[in-house]
Amino acid sequence: MDSGGKIKKGAGGRKGGGPKKKPVSRSVKAGLQFPVGRIGRYLKKGRYAQRVGTGAPVYLAAVLEYLAAEVLELAGNAARDNKKNRIIPRHVLLAVRNDEELGKLLAGVTIAHGGVLPNINPVLLPKKTEKDTVGLKKSPSKATKLENDRCRWFHSGNKHYYTAHALESVANRGVVWSEGNERKRSGGFI
Repeated sequence: MDSGGKIKKGAGGRKGGGPKKKPVSRSVKAGLQFPVGRIGRYLKKGRYAQRVGTGAPVYLAAVLEYLAAEVLELAGNAARDNKKNRIIPRHVLLAVRNDEELGKLLAGVTIAHGGVLPNINPVLLPKKTEKDTVGLKKSPSKATKLENDRCRWFHSGNKHYYTAHALESVANRGVVWSEGNERKRSGGFI
């Protein structure tokens, strides 16, 4: 069988003397950024259980990476809303508290230098007056102003009369004319 010679072994006890393969980390194998090996070491060192399976650190690293990415994305959006390029603790707090699920998960967590959510009770806000609401009304367009200038009415007791040159524009408004140019409603605008 054997010619009496020793079998050559490669690095790491492999048969054959070929070149050594480059080591591939478990994070790369799982497609993660978070360190699977370090998390596994912490799980063993922390004595959370007597034994730790091989899939546990991979799963935990994936969950932690997902949560970190979610918080960072929302905090980045909050920073952009405040016209800032750098995420600060305030942006993290706004992101977490405005998200329903993250807010529930981190309900008992205090974020240092985060502040509080802006909240003013509606009772404390000043009441709107008629001046405020009148100022917000839309001003009429030029065409409407011209038409209103042409359609002046003259009051004569309880009867309203239009001038003669307003007949055309008034007819477009849905007004019916009878004898004496007396105005009658026809379910229109006036």
